[in-house]
Amino acid sequence: MTSHKVGTREEWLADRLKLLDAEKALTRRADELAKWRQELPWVPINKDYRFETDDGPASLDDLFGGRSQLLVYHFMFGPDYTAGCPSCSAIADGFDGITGHLANHDVTLCAVSRVPFAKLQAYKQRMGWSFPWASSGATDFNHDFQAALTEEQQQSGAAEYNFGARDMRPPSDISEDASGSPEASEQLRDDTGWVVYDHATSCGVNWATYMRDLPGVSAFVLEDGIVYHTYSAYARGLDGLWGMYQWLDRAPRGRNETRGTWFRRHDEYDTF
Repeated sequence: MTSHKVGTREEWLADRLKLLDAEKALTRRADELAKWRQELPWVPINKDYRFETDDGPASLDDLFGGRSQLLVYHFMFGPDYTAGCPSCSAIADGFDGITGHLANHDVTLCAVSRVPFAKLQAYKQRMGWSFPWASSGATDFNHDFQAALTEEQQQSGAAEYNFGARDMRPPSDISEDASGSPEASEQLRDDTGWVVYDHATSCGVNWATYMRDLPGVSAFVLEDGIVYHTYSAYARGLDGLWGMYQWLDRAPRGRNETRGTWFRRHDEYDTF
């Protein structure tokens, strides 16, 4: 028998109506925050960033694809990775279904990673994706928008991420190579550091290398020939982009993340 609270339909409805009031308040607050995002000052971009794309070399202006607005997903796929980040891959699984809708609303969605373009294309084909995805190579783009760290920044213990200083050094109990201890990993996989370790191992790199590329989203607008940066978000500011999280938050047991690294790339499940 379930250990969860059980009640009558009348009791359920009474609680549901209270929750409905709270959900409506949250929706109104979300609308207010969306308006606030749009009211942020625009910052002109003065650097000439270069990218590799399916259409060849491209500038930041070119990534707009003829539209006036650009949303960039900073996809964790560093130069030494053998595969894209599992978390970013889970988010990106939802991109193909919305790019057409965004394009018809004058918005281009494009992922950007530091990985060499040939490796990016191979992984994109493996995943069966078709959304625009550019390689920023050795440019400063990812670093300038807090989506990549140099070794020096990481080792400083005060790297800039999510608009504050963060310690991105590996935890002392995690091996610097990509092998580590399976037993320790299994015992400690609920710890954030070990979840990151699992992800790093699945990308063929160690913890430190994995964490020198970081996830985020940045927004840009093109007006009168000038590109402006309008918005960026990182860390849990990306929760809303995870399509599966929005569904899990409405499932009976929610995200149920006590299981540690509970998701994989979609082609790594036994069934999909």
